[in-house]
Amino acid sequence: MTPKIDVRQRRARLAVRHHLATPAASVHAVADAVVALHATDPSTVHLSTWARIKGDGVTELENALYEERALIRLLGMRRTVFVAGRENAALVQAACSADIAKKQRRLLEQHLGRQGHPENVPDPERWLAEVEDATERALKARGSATAQQLAEDEPRLKQQLIMAAGKPYEAIANVNSRVLFQLAVDGRIVRGRPRGSWISSQHYWAPMADWLPQGLTEWDADEARAELARKWLYAYGPAPIADLRWWTGWTAGQTKKALAAVQPIEVDLDGVPGVVLADDLEPVAEPELWVALLPSLDPTSMGWIERDWYLGPHRAPLFDGTGNIGPTVWAGGRIVGGWAQRADGEVVHHFLEDVGADVERAVEVEANHLAGWFGEVRVTPRMRTPLERRLAQRS
Repeated sequence: MTPKIDVRQRRARLAVRHHLATPAASVHAVADAVVALHATDPSTVHLSTWARIKGDGVTELENALYEERALIRLLGMRRTVFVAGRENAALVQAACSADIAKKQRRLLEQHLGRQGHPENVPDPERWLAEVEDATERALKARGSATAQQLAEDEPRLKQQLIMAAGKPYEAIANVNSRVLFQLAVDGRIVRGRPRGSWISSQHYWAPMADWLPQGLTEWDADEARAELARKWLYAYGPAPIADLRWWTGWTAGQTKKALAAVQPIEVDLDGVPGVVLADDLEPVAEPELWVALLPSLDPTSMGWIERDWYLGPHRAPLFDGTGNIGPTVWAGGRIVGGWAQRADGEVVHHFLEDVGADVERAVEVEANHLAGWFGEVRVTPRMRTPLERRLAQRS
């Protein structure tokens, strides 16, 4: 008979393993608990960490990122920027980033040969290789640099491309960011410190060989995918296989092969087929009432493609038009509302359902705590959602 794991148990695992019901001991533990932290929006990393340790967070996180370099910012699953511990970063690089690098290189070479401005590049493959090598040399000479500084050192980075030719939104853009993206996803360079505060989206670049002299551990791609699947299943399982495939960005064949190596057990998730690690069938004790204010793109909110079991009917006000979730209010393992920070620093929230007086009081305390932690910092999510926009406006 197929084992059954109900929604309450899935929510209990989420609460405990993602350090939402009980604080984590360190920022390193936070990143490992969710496999990797979303970092497309730089503020997400800090807010996701704060929600799970309830301490200062910023100092410890920046030390781990830029001094210890125990946490690495890299392009990974679904061509998205993540922050992960060195061990998980190595897995992501081999299991996801390497494939992305190949696809993006082919695409960039095609664009250089067909969409160059004012003229196409005659030999895109050779041109790109030469520019990459020259850019990496320039970066090594400087130690660290911004994209603008590198373009001054290597003028070919100012080569332009016509994007979306013939469309109403046609634009001409320098190839600079595309080359740096390629070098980063290939693991040759890495994002270092931000140019401004922790909410800045612009970073200095550094050679990976200088940033991490020992480098990332090299993995066979198939073995890395199997290990990454195992870690994801512990953190996010039990879950349908479609969730793992979506989260990693793998093909159906890659997902199937990784799971064949892991050999999970099939389970019934309230009528939906799923899988769980073979040694992870014992139930997790349900924690006492807990609440959390999670930022946009938080790894828990974005951990699954099938979200009904924790999102319910609240998708419309909480997501933007491209599937990115905004700031959310959680209670007892599910989303019950959203929140925003206003220009005066106040953290305001709105419930999307009746939650009861106990939850209302707990969320109010959490909102005040977060407002105090923000201090003079003002954060606007890069991905705005209907509810966040409405709440952010002063009534």
